[in-house]
Amino acid sequence: MNHLELLAGDPQTFINEVWGHRPLVHEVAPERLTAIFGIDHADELLTTSALRTPQIRMAKQGKVLDQTTYTRQASIAGQSMTGLVDVRKMLDLFDDGATIVFQGLHRYWEPLRQLVRDLEQQLGHPCQANAYLTPSGSQGFALHSDPHDVFTFQTYGTKDWEIHEDGQPRQVLMRPGTTMYLPAGTPHMARTGADTGSLHVTVGIHQVVWSDVLREIALRTVAADPDGGQPLPAGLYSDPDALASALAERLAGLASALGQVDARAEVDRMERVFATGRQPVLSGALLDVLDVRDLSATTRLRRRTGSQCTMHERGDQLELLLGDRRLTLPGRVRGPLEAILAAGEFTPTDLPAMDAESAAVLCRRLVREGLLEVVR
Repeated sequence: MNHLELLAGDPQTFINEVWGHRPLVHEVAPERLTAIFGIDHADELLTTSALRTPQIRMAKQGKVLDQTTYTRQASIAGQSMTGLVDVRKMLDLFDDGATIVFQGLHRYWEPLRQLVRDLEQQLGHPCQANAYLTPSGSQGFALHSDPHDVFTFQTYGTKDWEIHEDGQPRQVLMRPGTTMYLPAGTPHMARTGADTGSLHVTVGIHQVVWSDVLREIALRTVAADPDGGQPLPAGLYSDPDALASALAERLAGLASALGQVDARAEVDRMERVFATGRQPVLSGALLDVLDVRDLSATTRLRRRTGSQCTMHERGDQLELLLGDRRLTLPGRVRGPLEAILAAGEFTPTDLPAMDAESAAVLCRRLVREGLLEVVR
């Protein structure tokens, strides 16, 4: 699924014209959003799973509630567990007007894990997801702005949003099927209607900004200077002109060193860090571990849903960036890998330029690495 298209309409129009510049409201079929995280899913998580803080927090009238008012302690095998959600206390607070916040929901709800991974792949910026369940006639947070871009989408009930664009307030009614994009710094607040509660999901986009990139390069460049650890002289400010001259010399040296930085190598390093540091997508991997030893040349395989693979040639080797890890393979398997990435379902015998046993060995490795899964 193209989640950027789901949330914002045409992806290229969003990236080229909307991203970072102005709010956007978009409408889709409600069931496409409720399938990701609807009210039944919220009920399931809250009432049948052992959620703990900080997975859940609560807020009322703009203030975060003390977690002791809705948590309890328990023990397993003699080991104490704290911060467990006390469902009865939480529901009583919710009924009294408090908002339930699901924090980092992409870490423990698979459809949102898939959505976040897909958005990260398309945008190149880290993302995370929360959800907000608010009772009728209530407001969780006062007018505020976020330091990051936000997608929000409604999956249950309605919510009246006030957003400020160019200093002017604007009202937006969010209902199931409504999505909205807010650039960083957009003032906003929301309140549920009097008749029903509200559930909406927010996806925060934590932008990579130029100042962070340049700061990291400068810090690594300074750290590589063998003379950088020398102390400044005693009587530091007794001769300001001499100190200024020495500083100018150091700055000139830093500018020269920065001018020699390989920009393409830096981009490759940034991509490697980003494309190996995402949350794993491993649904069904336990069954694959059990099955992989019996994988043969005729076992049917496919790409794991949500898997990522960026391939680069590094001399006589191939570097695969798999989202949560980096894998290096011999360059001779490029053809079979390209066939795997282009295929739907396949068997190892379908791979070009490899004998059946070598193809099975490669596929076993890719199953263990999470790129492929066994078709059952």
